Amino acid sequence: MMREDDVNKIVGDLYEPFLHKPLSELDAVKDIKIKPEKQHVSVKVALAKTGSAEQMQLQQEIVTRLKEAGAETVGLRFEELPEEVVMKYQEPAPGQGKSLLNSDKQPVFLAVASGKGGVGKSTVSVNLAVSLARLGKKVGLIDADIYGFSVPDMMGITVRPTIEGEKVVPVERLGVKVISMGFFVEDNAPVIWRGPMLGKMLNNFFHEVEWGDVDYIILDLPPGTGDVALDVHSMLPSCKEVIVSTPHPTAAFVAARAGAMALKTDHEIVGIVENMAYFESAKTGEKEYVFGKGGGEKLAEELGIPILGKIPLRQPDWDDDDFAPSVYDQNHPTGEIYLDIAKKIDQSISPQA
Repeated sequence: MMREDDVNKIVGDLYEPFLHKPLSELDAVKDIKIKPEKQHVSVKVALAKTGSAEQMQLQQEIVTRLKEAGAETVGLRFEELPEEVVMKYQEPAPGQGKSLLNSDKQPVFLAVASGKGGVGKSTVSVNLAVSLARLGKKVGLIDADIYGFSVPDMMGITVRPTIEGEKVVPVERLGVKVISMGFFVEDNAPVIWRGPMLGKMLNNFFHEVEWGDVDYIILDLPPGTGDVALDVHSMLPSCKEVIVSTPHPTAAFVAARAGAMALKTDHEIVGIVENMAYFESAKTGEKEYVFGKGGGEKLAEELGIPILGKIPLRQPDWDDDDFAPSVYDQNHPTGEIYLDIAKKIDQSISPQA
């Protein structure tokens, strides 16, 4: 009588009819059960699509092969493959480019995370993306804060993405390609969704957007360790992270949770950005530590990672002709700090990329 390994080999060598990959490569052969006394074999097979003519044809082939190998009776069940597996292996339609997760040249995925809201994480995400673009990098920015989207307003984006073929073309602003939930709702309407719907939207940002050739994809994550953060950790196992905190001990304490989650899921933490580190008087140059001191250092010590930079409380210079309310000019003192942070990140990642 056959063993489990035999069944796995016989069924696993067959090709999934929609993705055109061996079932073994897709990890699609499951729940093998063998009853030697009855010479019965049962197995569950996962497909990209169930209830189709292709499934019936594959079913007949599986039964035939297992019976040829010695089974008297065969029990088959089918289920659908996880959506992320289908999207990863799905061949693009004619004239449609590959998706972000299955392109030949993978960008560096860099998530910007925080333990709590209100620490300026989105401001850091936007300025980090713009600074990398100023270094000559090709950069995409995903506003993954589905409920609290803010990137379009921060960058002064007033247009919406266009559609070419079956792909969404992201808006390009300040050298950065941008996609956000904010482009797909009307009049700042709230997004009232449950967790699974968030994951699907994030998946769409990866697979349905025409990113083209990019070196970096910056993900502005929602604060905390909720559904979207979990989805990013599962979809992007090689993603790197930057943790944003303020000097306040409580903010640093909460940020440690986001860092612990990254470490637990093997996401490399590139470093910490301490935002709102101090306020510097324009008249005297004296620094006032509005939110205290030492939070960034304590967090860095706890996680064993460097502080990439400390961002002061300082207003960007607004240009009415090219309004981007949260973006610092490259010659602004804070813009220079962000540029230095971007250089540190690029230097730490480039040798590995």
